[in-house]
Amino acid sequence: MTGILLALFLMIALISGTLGFAVLTGIVSLVAKALFLLFLILFLAFLFLERRSRMS
Repeated sequence: MTGILLALFLMIALISGTLGFAVLTGIVSLVAKALFLLFLILFLAFLFLERRSRMS
């Protein structure tokens, strides 16, 4: 689900960039970057918590 959402935002950014909508491109790419960082942080947190629970 997250991959589809991220790909959707990236495709919107590419299409709007091609058509010349600079403001829309900036906003959509910023949202895509923020979602990517959010999912990366969540992935690392769950990975760390899973490893920590296995050690106990």
